[in-house]
Amino acid sequence: MGKGREVLGVVVRDKLDQGVIVAVERHVSHGVYGKIQRRTSKFMAHDEANTAKVGDRIAMVESRPLSRRKRYVVTRVIERAEVI
Repeated sequence: MGKGREVLGVVVRDKLDQGVIVAVERHVSHGVYGKIQRRTSKFMAHDEANTAKVGDRIAMVESRPLSRRKRYVVTRVIERAEVI
């Protein structure tokens, strides 16, 4: 499932059953001053096996609408969060 563009992000919430909230960061240039700013967007993603945990860096891909807010599917975990 999912043939759209791939997006990288960090899991910020994993309380959902078969779902996670992912923060995706992008850099934009200010229109007048040209300073580079960080902008963060949060997306819901479908995680079939519940493998992603808070702090993990994941790759997700666009898919058909799975629920009211879910439009992405987790494809792989790139880097696990450090266990303290």
